[in-house]
Amino acid sequence: MIGTGVLVRLALRRDRLLLPVWILVIVAIPVAIASAIAELYPDVGQRLALGATMMANPALQALTGPIFDPASVGGLTAWRATTFAAVLAGLMSIMLVTRHTRAEEESGRAELIGAAPVGRYALPAAAVIVTGLANLLAALLLVAGLAGQGLPLAGSIAFAGAVAGMGLVFTGIAAVTAQLTANARTANALAVAVLGLFFLLRSAGDASGAEAVSWLSPLGWAQRIRAFADERWWLLAVFAAVAVLLVAGADLLARRRDIGAGLLAARRGPAAASASLRSPLALAWRLQRGMLFGWAAGFAVVGGVFGALAASVGDIVGDIPQIADMLARIGGAGVLVDTFFATQLGLFALVASGYAVQAASRPRAEETIGRAEPVLAASVPRWRWLAGHVACALAGSALILLIAGLAAGLAHGLRIGEPATQATRIAGAALAQVPAVWVLAGITVLLFGLLPRMTAVAWAFLVAFFLLGQLGELLQIDETIRRFSPFAHVPALPGGTATATPFVWLCLTTGVLIAAGVAGFGHRDLKSD
Repeated sequence: MIGTGVLVRLALRRDRLLLPVWILVIVAIPVAIASAIAELYPDVGQRLALGATMMANPALQALTGPIFDPASVGGLTAWRATTFAAVLAGLMSIMLVTRHTRAEEESGRAELIGAAPVGRYALPAAAVIVTGLANLLAALLLVAGLAGQGLPLAGSIAFAGAVAGMGLVFTGIAAVTAQLTANARTANALAVAVLGLFFLLRSAGDASGAEAVSWLSPLGWAQRIRAFADERWWLLAVFAAVAVLLVAGADLLARRRDIGAGLLAARRGPAAASASLRSPLALAWRLQRGMLFGWAAGFAVVGGVFGALAASVGDIVGDIPQIADMLARIGGAGVLVDTFFATQLGLFALVASGYAVQAASRPRAEETIGRAEPVLAASVPRWRWLAGHVACALAGSALILLIAGLAAGLAHGLRIGEPATQATRIAGAALAQVPAVWVLAGITVLLFGLLPRMTAVAWAFLVAFFLLGQLGELLQIDETIRRFSPFAHVPALPGGTATATPFVWLCLTTGVLIAAGVAGFGHRDLKSD
């Protein structure tokens, strides 16, 4: 395709700062985990004891998957890092493909490029090539990094192949979703929703012991390559075949639409706005409601599935005599169920923070594509326009956590005969996570108001908070540093004790961040592409 090489170089130049950060994070975390495990558990006996303890915890299996070789450093590294690195590779691929395909069409740049002597499909081809090269480079660096830690070369290659394979599959998925909708945000949301569904399938399958369910997810394939155990090399071919089929499917879909359009045509709106739409808050709600409905549906499904699993957690580990004795001493299987819910709600909160960042970033998208300027040129104060989007981010993140808590509590309650009690209890525990999520929304608003071109850095804060919370102890990060994460100040509910102090401080922090962002936005120029 004419011009593909030039567009590849252009994409690499545009992403010369963003792409190395993605690759560095994908590579550095597994290597750091391998180093930490080797240092903390130098003896085989220690590693076997750790593996037995972890495999007795269904909540951890839901989060990280099974351990195939607890005796080796490589086996424990694969258990702890595969899902995390594979999810990051999937997210990187989604963002890159959408950024260089659908976002280019939405902004009008694709049409300008198409006016030059460039093949019609050179732009998506360049996006797929760049994303594929990024995944390949990450895989090569992973092999070098893990082998440099003294891990077996074969296992290092299998681990890197699993991560890169996940990235390639989502390169294809993002290429498909970019054909379905005319909006880059919606294309990203669809692809991320697919990633979330695959994570749910893998988690549910591993936590419940339903192996067939885990095999429905590429994340399950990544785990079952069994890096550093008895590697299943044929799964790498499965990843490659699925990726090729998805990219080919995206190409066929692209031939059935016009540039700038999506296969899922947007509904035509009325010629005049209704009375209910004539306010900044109503406009923000209209722009954001589709995304909120999608997130809410996803959280309801995920919450219901994990709630249904919770009742069986005690039964699963109760078959192990040592664990059964321990549970009897500390208060029975109900303690373990509460721990399971506390772990999952903490994970839900981190994912809900993604919604908060996405919703709070919407003003930047409106400003960039030029829709904010005509609204603000009328008699609409800047603070009111921005406040509408902030309200959607805050209320929406609270709503989806409430829905997840209600769904989980109701599903659990129906199994044990206490639907109302458990729904109320788990929903309350879910709402306890909301102030920490709001801090991420506040950071996003602050960046938008003061440094609009850096708004996307809010995602880096989310990744950092995830690392501090989920991997901080394993990576031996100092407790003082780990407490920079707002999630470190949220009590482990249900089952723990809560005081008002951390919630007040988190809400005050959010208020200060939002106020500073609103003030900054009121004193700067609008910036559009």
